[in-house]
Amino acid sequence: MSERTDPVQTVFVDQTDPLAAPLLEELATEYSTRYGRSRDQMYEDLSTYPAEEFAAPGGALLVVVEDGASVAGGAFRRYDDTTAELKRIWTSSSHRRRGLGRIVLRELEAEIVRAGYSRIFLTTGPRQPEAVALYLAAGYTALFDRSLPPQEIGVHGFEKLLPTALPSDCAAKEYESV
Repeated sequence: MSERTDPVQTVFVDQTDPLAAPLLEELATEYSTRYGRSRDQMYEDLSTYPAEEFAAPGGALLVVVEDGASVAGGAFRRYDDTTAELKRIWTSSSHRRRGLGRIVLRELEAEIVRAGYSRIFLTTGPRQPEAVALYLAAGYTALFDRSLPPQEIGVHGFEKLLPTALPSDCAAKEYESV
């Protein structure tokens, strides 16, 4: 993993904010190459979620910004009264292996606790081993048999139970040397 020296900022935005556009666009491209549907089909799937699902009080959309450009992000929405669902966890293909995914998870988890949830649920696809590794490294529990081949499993579910109080390092919005 490369070491960073310039700070990145995390900001919460609306789904229609221009900072969110790269997240949706690159996710659509990424998913189309991995799962065989067209980029336009994937983009439509991603962009047709109602924006209010990813807005307070039940959700949020986070973007990591470096030099004015979106380089990573993710979102959560209400799954049930006690559970938030993570969606759209993304790092720009030109900014991977720098710890930005961990920053996204840390900030979203802190916001999820602030929103009053005690559990996180998420799914990822069988052709996303990097995402599986990220979630396992971040303390998520696999809700599938990890001994089976990914394609046999299909959608990979994860969960994480959350503390009721935030760690002191969750207040930072600027990161250096990640």
